[in-house]
Amino acid sequence: MKRTNTFTVRPLSDNGEQLLRDLLDASAALWNEVNYLRLMRYNDKDGFKGDVWDADTGTLEGKYKDVLGASTAQQVIRKNSEAWRGFFRLKEQFHDESNTSVTEHPEPPGFRGNEVDGRQLKTVIRNTSYTVEWGDRSRLEILVGSELKDRYDHIGRLRLEIAGVPNWPDYEKQGRLDLWYDETDSTFRASQPVTVSDNARATPLAEEKAALDIGANNLIACTTTTGEQYLYEGRNLFDRFRETTREIARLQSKLEDDRYSSERIRRLYRKRTRRRDHAQEALCRDLMDRLYDKGVSMVYIGGLIDVLETHWSVETNAKTYNFWAFKKFTERLVCTAEEYGISVEVRSEAWTSQECPQCGSTDRTTRHQDTLTCPCGFEGHADLTASETFLERNTSEPVRPMARPVRFEWDDHDWSESPRSHESPKEQRTDPSTVHCDGNVASGESA
Repeated sequence: MKRTNTFTVRPLSDNGEQLLRDLLDASAALWNEVNYLRLMRYNDKDGFKGDVWDADTGTLEGKYKDVLGASTAQQVIRKNSEAWRGFFRLKEQFHDESNTSVTEHPEPPGFRGNEVDGRQLKTVIRNTSYTVEWGDRSRLEILVGSELKDRYDHIGRLRLEIAGVPNWPDYEKQGRLDLWYDETDSTFRASQPVTVSDNARATPLAEEKAALDIGANNLIACTTTTGEQYLYEGRNLFDRFRETTREIARLQSKLEDDRYSSERIRRLYRKRTRRRDHAQEALCRDLMDRLYDKGVSMVYIGGLIDVLETHWSVETNAKTYNFWAFKKFTERLVCTAEEYGISVEVRSEAWTSQECPQCGSTDRTTRHQDTLTCPCGFEGHADLTASETFLERNTSEPVRPMARPVRFEWDDHDWSESPRSHESPKEQRTDPSTVHCDGNVASGESA
């Protein structure tokens, strides 16, 4: 199985921190120079004619190898090549009329800042050019070039302290290491892809099933065949996402005509994405822990394409695509579920949010806030009802009577049970603090 260890690293001295910063800065500078040569050829500007692959990357590798080390210089250039190949794939899909997965014209790979506004400090280390030791005093050692060693009177590899415990310390093979400086938290971070044995996968305790309704305000509504229901609320998360997006739009409006971004804007994009990804990762882990304990072996996820095309609002679509990043979340959910031996299937959930579970009507029901009502007398939580209906559609097994749902809120670190966890839909409607009126969603990077 392919997995990733993500962790924080700390230089052991001020001297080591400056060395590391220079290494990351030189990597960003190399990326920018390679990208510039290719972009000029792509745009056929300033006398740069020919294919993007004609760029003289060999000369640039020689220019930076004494700072980065030859292997790291090669990896930076190789990663830029991968970014360009990805761009060309997306461009081909965009122009393919039979392919509807890419709806906006892709942009060529971007630059990593500049000396004036500051570069994005980031590098990539070949799998043979670093070592990791896990234990009571975990550490990372990376290769650096001879010029940096002489500049800082350093001998051997640069040693960094690792903070935290990895998810996958016992791996069979390590991939190339991504290392960067997180300006939001003023922290150096690393991402290590690893290959682990299939024996590391857990075995479900039973053969129960669960269905997930992925929403805009309530991120996940889950129903299991054991009768449990879980609701992960997302309004506070989205409000913070929207505030950051508005600030990005304000800063963009003040840029000079010939500028499209700034380091501050890029920092806000990264901060917004990091917050969302952190909440997603924690949600996947928390949910799968609970489902595994209940013996769930299969999870059904609703495919949003048919739903969005039939009855979701433009604002909800923007929430789902820009904020929640449905495809990326699904991939993360599948990856986490695999650790627990839980299978995931994506199936159509069209009309589950409108279907009355008592009479089956879809055209007479009314949704207000989180409540679904029907003239037949039914009243219940819309998203939880949708997940229950979705589960019944995809399993022949009877769904047990529902227990009181458990609600969770995000506190920037964990998903904890909400003080309103066991309120009924009627109680929610009479509580002014639960009434939420959404404004327009500003678009932006949805990494």
